[in-house]
Amino acid sequence: MRPEQPARNRSLELAPARNFDKSPAMTQAFKTFGVIGGGAWGTAIAQMLCRDGQDVTLWCLEAEVADAINTVHENTVFLSGVPLKPALRATTNLADLYNLDALFAVAPAQHTRSTLAALKGHIAPGTPVVLCSKGIELSSGKFMTQVLADALPEASPAVMSGPSFAIDVAKGLPTAVTLAVEDESIGSELIQAISTPTFRPYLATDLLGAEIGGAVKNVLALACGIALGKGLGRSAHAALIARGSAEMTRLALALGADRETMSGLSGLGDLVLTCSSETSRNMSCGLALGRGESLESIMGARNAVTEGVATAPVLRRLASEHGVDMPICDAVAAVIEGEISVDDAITTLLMRPNKAESVLA
Repeated sequence: MRPEQPARNRSLELAPARNFDKSPAMTQAFKTFGVIGGGAWGTAIAQMLCRDGQDVTLWCLEAEVADAINTVHENTVFLSGVPLKPALRATTNLADLYNLDALFAVAPAQHTRSTLAALKGHIAPGTPVVLCSKGIELSSGKFMTQVLADALPEASPAVMSGPSFAIDVAKGLPTAVTLAVEDESIGSELIQAISTPTFRPYLATDLLGAEIGGAVKNVLALACGIALGKGLGRSAHAALIARGSAEMTRLALALGADRETMSGLSGLGDLVLTCSSETSRNMSCGLALGRGESLESIMGARNAVTEGVATAPVLRRLASEHGVDMPICDAVAAVIEGEISVDDAITTLLMRPNKAESVLA
């Protein structure tokens, strides 16, 4: 079944907000922000939003995380060593996010539905909810925009995705992302509110494409990590990124997203970053798998979610339902589900028949 699409589904990458007209007639509508999820990425987004004239509340599941942010101004569990702005307020009470101007949903993909559902009836119709989790819901096979439509149908959906490590954003290092919105007027106002000289969001309307890029790149990062962990070399690594990009584009086209999105920040940009650094949790997980560690031991030693592990099996099912050939992602899913070994997965990929190079091949 084809996912529901917004009425318009075209790429619209524009100049960042600091290049927009800032005449007095263009007022900033958003002053109060809530961020759902006190992990590294949620904390980084809250830090980025926290500035003069804007109130930011960060909801954390763990009381010790909220206490540390409020008292020592540091997320000592998920983003240690990064000083946070004293004005940033953390809470463990979702009611503190009621009736704010805009929300950023950064809970892990498999927990997004429950956190959003807890806000039902407590946000004004049309409130922007910016989805920042990168994954597909395992139980339903739905992307986060579809989960939002189920849980908070009164919200105005947006997706923020692109090459961005939490620690870079929290430290104020230069970062560019895609902000895909259904309502362009809301998107323009949001960009006015969240952009800084070092955090540059680009406006787009292809929400599904941005979501596909964010979900698939995590699975491909597992594959790239496995290859490097097995000592297959940088040539194999580069080939996996290139052919993985083709797989991602095939799926996007089959589901009705735009090809251009896959070559933008939320597609190729995020893919290259996530597949090229051990800072990526998915890449580092793949490296450990390639070096012979078990998935159970890897995940047991982590305090943060590795989204690609949950996404790989549901991505394989989604691709199969739509007749999309995704051999790299299929192999990763088979490894994650214990169907084949890492060595067998590599052999399977190397034995595939030669084809003409094409996104469609």
